[in-house]
Amino acid sequence: MTTTGQPITKRRLWFFEFYRSAIGKKWVMAVTGLILIAYLLVHMIGNLKMFISPESINLYGESLRELGGHLVPRTHLLWIVRVGLLAATVLHLHSATTLTLLNRRSRPARYDERHYEAANYASRTMVWGGVIIAAFVIFHLADLTWGVGGAEFTRGLAYENLVASFSRLPVAIFYIVANVLLGVHLYHVAWSLFQSIGINNPRFNQWRRWFAYGVSAVIVIGNVSFPIAVQAGIVG
Repeated sequence: MTTTGQPITKRRLWFFEFYRSAIGKKWVMAVTGLILIAYLLVHMIGNLKMFISPESINLYGESLRELGGHLVPRTHLLWIVRVGLLAATVLHLHSATTLTLLNRRSRPARYDERHYEAANYASRTMVWGGVIIAAFVIFHLADLTWGVGGAEFTRGLAYENLVASFSRLPVAIFYIVANVLLGVHLYHVAWSLFQSIGINNPRFNQWRRWFAYGVSAVIVIGNVSFPIAVQAGIVG
């Protein structure tokens, strides 16, 4: 017991109680959405170094493995970031799915039609878009991180691995299609994340729309430029 008379276990479980509510799920979905958007943007910008020189992107890849310098063992901080991104992805998908279920149980209330837009969209695209994106992420990691995607792979040589992977036309097409689908989802996430946390004023809707268009377009155009550049012989 605490000085307030509440069991310690109940105070420690406040997040789970918060997450069980619709408001909590919307906040988690919005925050994790922002985290994933930020990662995708930074990841895309880093990969643009392939247009500068092979050495530039290879040094970039090495700097990621050396995050933390001599303060932490090599690659440890990178793996912490990867685990955090995985957790954000799982929470994002779980909150979207459970919000959808809450929405279905409480229909036809008008409130749900206004505030569960993100969850409804996620459920409608989960079958086709979500499966393709998930398959792409797994293959992308296997191909360019684990080195088991079928292309020639040399650990630590990001440029050479990218060129070897995207030189295969089916892989390049798959990468482009998956990123277009990802862009559709990113647009909706970027558009609705402010609404999810209660920021929904008609005066800001045009700004939100352009923000969503801008974020999704920049990430998609940047990502699809890599396989196109390899296929066109611009890099390689």
